[in-house]
Amino acid sequence: MDYVTLNNNVKMPMAGIGTFLLTPDEAEASVLSALKDGCRLVDTANAYQNEKAVGRAIKKSGIAREEIFLETKIWPSFYEQPDAIEKTLKRLDTDYIDLLLIHQPAGNYISGYRMMEKAYKEGKVRAIGLSNFTAEQIQEILDVCKVKPAVLQTEAHPYSQEKELKTFLSKEGIVIQAWYPLGHGDSALLNEPVFAKLGEKYGKTPAQIILRWHVQDGNVVIPGSKNPEHIRDNFALFDFVLSDDEMKEIAGLNQDKRYYHSTPELLEKYVTMVSPVDEQK
Repeated sequence: MDYVTLNNNVKMPMAGIGTFLLTPDEAEASVLSALKDGCRLVDTANAYQNEKAVGRAIKKSGIAREEIFLETKIWPSFYEQPDAIEKTLKRLDTDYIDLLLIHQPAGNYISGYRMMEKAYKEGKVRAIGLSNFTAEQIQEILDVCKVKPAVLQTEAHPYSQEKELKTFLSKEGIVIQAWYPLGHGDSALLNEPVFAKLGEKYGKTPAQIILRWHVQDGNVVIPGSKNPEHIRDNFALFDFVLSDDEMKEIAGLNQDKRYYHSTPELLEKYVTMVSPVDEQK
């Protein structure tokens, strides 16, 4: 496993497992499977309704808590609730969170960020960051923050490489973490001839070639899966290296094509969307 050192000197694995759209039972099984296969980065969120299941999986794994990098995200409807982080810790059944993110740039996200800064200073959170923020919105945080964001989680894949955003993040010492790293399962992306060609050369699947490209390009990846074989394959990324020419060839696939599109109406909806997080299994 490769690691990246965040701007506060915390080390974060370059590859982990995401739990978006997984039911509690699926999340628990997938996280257990991933941890068994050597994964040490687990991503969840208030909105995913599976934080309790992730916490159970970590306990059941038998792996020491300090060996696992656990991250979650605060939902907009909780940004002004002073006990939101305490409740998150309780659901995860842990004393601390390795990385806590503001999930969406909706509502009073400055209040949410202040709450995360407080938790960081109290030692309840080891690093803080943002999710789905634009460069302009990140700059708004940078202009007022006391603790600099360490990570931006956003959509990124070979069809949407976010080159300008990554240049901005690099200057600020912020690491990019890619969700939809495989393009939301887009068969057109997975069937690009370059990935088949490189897969044959290295004895890897197209998905593994894409994930390896991410890692070499500096993107932390959190592919989600409930298939044990796919989960295992998603971490077999560190026994080969793509050449500079191969990296350039993949870079040429960029189309600035995103699968998730934020709108003011959608962000406004997020503020009033309250997930029954305390009722999750």
